[in-house]
Amino acid sequence: MRINEMIRVREVRLIDDEGNQLGIVPTNQALNMAKDKDLDLVEVSPNANPPVCKILDYGKYRFEQEKKLRDAKKNQKVLKLKEIRMQPKIGSGDLDTKAKHIQEFLDEGDKVKVTIRFRGRELAHTDLGFEVLNEVLKRLTSAYNIDKPAAMDGRNMSMTISAKAAK
Repeated sequence: MRINEMIRVREVRLIDDEGNQLGIVPTNQALNMAKDKDLDLVEVSPNANPPVCKILDYGKYRFEQEKKLRDAKKNQKVLKLKEIRMQPKIGSGDLDTKAKHIQEFLDEGDKVKVTIRFRGRELAHTDLGFEVLNEVLKRLTSAYNIDKPAAMDGRNMSMTISAKAAK
């Protein structure tokens, strides 16, 4: 909150730089206390009645908040979605290779979208696509979850799978 907006509020609940509650204090007095300590008066909870303000070094406070965000980002796992495309008339050897790639992606912890593209008259035989997708699932060696079952999406049939979480 800006200082001129802060002055509109007659009193604030004040917390000093060491975390001690000083109680309800007039706004001007709170500003003077912050100025005397060479610190800033920061509004922590504007919706409280009266608003809660804290005396602190605002630059240091912002730096610590950004540092917490950076640390949280470091620890999170970025989930990637890999896509494997094939056609309904895929050969057995090619299917083995595609299944091996899918298995590698799942072992790395990525989600995999398996897509079968239908061209021309192949679109009349979507049951072949279901068979190919089931065959891919049979060839996977580790446990998996089917996040999105096989379904048609325009000229493509796709399903999304992910590795089962280890217990």
